Amino acid sequence: MAKGSVLVLNGPNLNLLGTREPEIYGRTTLHDIEQRMETRATEAGVAISFYQSNHEGALVDAVQDARGKFDYIIFNAGAYTHYSIALRDAIASIDVPVIEIHLSNIHKREEFRHTSVLAPVCLGQICGLGAFSYMAALEAIIDRLSSK
Repeated sequence: MAKGSVLVLNGPNLNLLGTREPEIYGRTTLHDIEQRMETRATEAGVAISFYQSNHEGALVDAVQDARGKFDYIIFNAGAYTHYSIALRDAIASIDVPVIEIHLSNIHKREEFRHTSVLAPVCLGQICGLGAFSYMAALEAIIDRLSSK
């Protein structure tokens, strides 16, 4: 029996990880990240699911659909982080804690990337650790689930 459940959401262009601007995002693919997360979640007895979309509305639907199904969401919203009020409102409307993550350090990049409209309604934010940003979020969740 799983101790808890996690939904990992990925926004636009993250399906291109490994080949998209590797000098910024690295050469690890989204599939590689998902496999590592699956292995760690299984070890910890946590159920994990993955979803990626390049479409804002599909991500809003996924956030809303998480109610009653998942204990936590790990969310890399990509560029939507900086301007999607729709995603912000969806996160604020559910009782599932969300950890916002980014591969790169958004605070060291272009000025327009410094602001996250999602951060104020998220449990926390992890950025700049490359593919490990995902694992750091998962470890934080495993820790929280273990202390319940």
